[in-house]
Amino acid sequence: MASALTDRLSRLVKTMRGQARITESNVQDMLREVRMALLEADVALPVVRDFIARVKDKALGQEVVGSLNPGQALVGIVNKELAATMGEGVADINLAAQPPAVILMAGLQGAGKTTTTAKLAKHLIERRKKKVLTVSADVYRPAAIEQLKTVTKQAGAEWFPSTANQSPREIALAALDHARRYHFEVLLVDTAGRLAIDEALMAEIRDLHATLKPVETLFVVDAMQGQDAINTARAFKEALPLTGIVLTKLDGDSRGGAALSVRQVTGAPIKFAGVSEKIDGLEVFDADRHAGRVLGMGDIVALVEEVQKGVDLDAAQKLAAKVKSGDGFDLNDFLAQISQMKKMGGLSGLMDKLPAQLTAKAGQADMDRAERDVRRMEGIINSMTPLERRKPDLIKASRKRRIAAGAGVQVHEVNKLLNQFEQMQGMMKKMKGGGLMKMMKRMGGMKGLKGMLPPGMG
Repeated sequence: MASALTDRLSRLVKTMRGQARITESNVQDMLREVRMALLEADVALPVVRDFIARVKDKALGQEVVGSLNPGQALVGIVNKELAATMGEGVADINLAAQPPAVILMAGLQGAGKTTTTAKLAKHLIERRKKKVLTVSADVYRPAAIEQLKTVTKQAGAEWFPSTANQSPREIALAALDHARRYHFEVLLVDTAGRLAIDEALMAEIRDLHATLKPVETLFVVDAMQGQDAINTARAFKEALPLTGIVLTKLDGDSRGGAALSVRQVTGAPIKFAGVSEKIDGLEVFDADRHAGRVLGMGDIVALVEEVQKGVDLDAAQKLAAKVKSGDGFDLNDFLAQISQMKKMGGLSGLMDKLPAQLTAKAGQADMDRAERDVRRMEGIINSMTPLERRKPDLIKASRKRRIAAGAGVQVHEVNKLLNQFEQMQGMMKKMKGGGLMKMMKRMGGMKGLKGMLPPGMG
């Protein structure tokens, strides 16, 4: 949805340049583009109709303020209404209950319920400083019980054992008793899913809800499901008093079709979004920020959070002290910088959060090539001896041939890496004397960074 809507609106902003006000005619042009983009993203037709009616109502006759043109003003209205449709702002998880606060996870099989349970456990441990216990009430898939055990361990939470010959109710009560006796603050209950909605599934989850009286009942839905997500959401809403939604696979191509539809159909706020398969790939859902991403405005806040989360501050301070003392920047430091970037989701993960106009020149092929280049650089440095990494000047012809063979690349690739390293080393020397600002001026601001970006991004 993001790219289609961004492209359509960008074209519209250009064609409407120079017009003084928003009129019935230009609103119709714009709404046609928005309607097509939303339908292509599999947003439910009733949701599209309601959305278009609200935008039209807000836009008609609106004066264009300051330096904005009508196209830009309309994009602002669409942005606001997108955020309103997805729930406006942040809906935090509710833990206001006598411990343990029980959170029931519901949804179809394949939506990512089990992994999301562990991701939520990690989030509650790290962000809310809670003692968390997980349990699987899925007695139909023994693999689901083992999977939860594995991912719970990765999350740093504790897992309560259950077996396929127990009833879901029996498992839930035993886990609740254990959580009370050992002073857990949160109990996360992963429930069974089916490949399709059936009455047996709904009866079972209603019984679990009545038994546990959870403080939160979260509906986990695959953001890539499209129209099917609406039918599933409606069925679960009729069966359970849902308190929130977790969208998984939001890093896929849809980028929001389900986010618009599911919120409208259930009336429950979207509380979390799964943005990667990693155990820490769960974000608190912010409707305003997500609307910006959908419209190609990027999500700079998420980018900053990603950098803060991924950067090892101790390592960064040590490197700064090393450069300042004149000890020099070696290939070990260069490798550490590559490793830091990988922790932040790599180039594509960071680019995804930048505004569309900044990334428009960098096609997917460029990004894939840049990611491959980074992996190749890592392989070349890993093929060097510790001494060579500390003293790159030692790397002459015979060593280059050995390193190239070890990394499975040509000698010219080793030369290219050493040249890039020398450029970075030169920059570090300039920074040593506090000359960073002078260096940026000499480079001509952002223009000077072109040579350091992957092909197509300069």
